[in-house]
Amino acid sequence: MPSLAQTSSRPARSEPRPEAPPAAGAGTDPSALLTGWFSEVAAGDDLHPRLLRLSDGRLLTLPVARWAGPVDVADESLLVRALGPVLDVGCGPGRLTAALHRRGVEVLGLELVEDIPVLARAAGAPVHYGDVHGPVPRPLQWQTIVLADGNIGIGGDVPRLLGRLRDLLAPDGSLLCELHPGAPAAGGLVRLEGLGAASAWFPWTLLGKKALPAVASAAGLTVSETWSMRGRDFASLRRL
Repeated sequence: MPSLAQTSSRPARSEPRPEAPPAAGAGTDPSALLTGWFSEVAAGDDLHPRLLRLSDGRLLTLPVARWAGPVDVADESLLVRALGPVLDVGCGPGRLTAALHRRGVEVLGLELVEDIPVLARAAGAPVHYGDVHGPVPRPLQWQTIVLADGNIGIGGDVPRLLGRLRDLLAPDGSLLCELHPGAPAAGGLVRLEGLGAASAWFPWTLLGKKALPAVASAAGLTVSETWSMRGRDFASLRRL
């Protein structure tokens, strides 16, 4: 999530737990907690709960092991649409960046936290460290921009994020994004929770297919394709 390798997640509990409104600043740094989780699953620990709590109390299970693992069939449905040069925004451990690099596709992973993209580095794939709203190499030259694993929610302001990526996208390029299955647009503060640990609250958005067209249009983009694979939803966006 804050480049937080994101969230295409499933419900963990059926009933929300009422709690007080989120207070900013309390808790572990989200990126530090996520970095620790990636290390744990890389060591084979995928038994502990790793959750995303919404501000209304609902909990969603985060597929951290999948984010840190090899590409799967659903990932492949995204990768076959990715024409180089590709910018993988919030690449996380970098499974998609690494897979594209191994196939000879020109790709750059973009990640905020230097300790996270271990898979990309192991594959020899290039990674740029920084904020998507800061300086990014080669503006207007990226044929494909990828927002996988729920990274469309970065920062909690989807129109702002998509508008920024439109400024990086080549004129005839496409933006491939993963959506939250069946979810309406929902923005606000969220936090990460695991055994004995909780992060500080941070802004994030869960965006589903129904809300996407209006949000994309506000950023000067249009939905050219949507598809689903293995319970995950995806879309391709182009300039209006």
